[in-house]
Amino acid sequence: MRMVRAAARPEHGVTGPTPELGELYEQEFDFVWRNLRRLGVPAPHIEDACQDVFLVVHRRLGDFAGRSSVRTWLFGIALRVASDYRRKLRRGAFDSLEEGAVRGSDPGPFELASQRQASELLERFLDLLSEATRPVFILAELEQMTAPEIAQALSLNLNTVYSRLRLARQAFENAVEAWMKGRGRP
Repeated sequence: MRMVRAAARPEHGVTGPTPELGELYEQEFDFVWRNLRRLGVPAPHIEDACQDVFLVVHRRLGDFAGRSSVRTWLFGIALRVASDYRRKLRRGAFDSLEEGAVRGSDPGPFELASQRQASELLERFLDLLSEATRPVFILAELEQMTAPEIAQALSLNLNTVYSRLRLARQAFENAVEAWMKGRGRP
């Protein structure tokens, strides 16, 4: 396999030579899993979607030229896979499955319930975002990527990223305000 220098910052993915598939899988599986979920792939389908992402990575790893970080490249692949899964769900191509259990068993019942509620609220909010603003919000607010990194990952103009991020943040503020009013809080 060809070794290529990746131009990533350490906190945003693998740096140095492109890793082997096994190393990449080990280092970035959680990143891919989180973002597939955030991009609207239902919990029962996350594992399959992750496998699909890494199958694409396996086929295309030799083509990775290092023009972006490994994480931005992975996010682009995950974005396309998530889109395919959502399209299949709309067509009814999957059998309905029960939601899986919450990952991890260390927290107590209250913490699990709070985590689940927060996760459900985040998922509901992300579902409200348009196909254009959702990936920008995820990368900026949840993955802490910079606007130039997002522009590169999504093949967008930098000003488009800033515009979509502003719209997504405004939608988030409106959703939080509506949620607070619904709970009887100021």
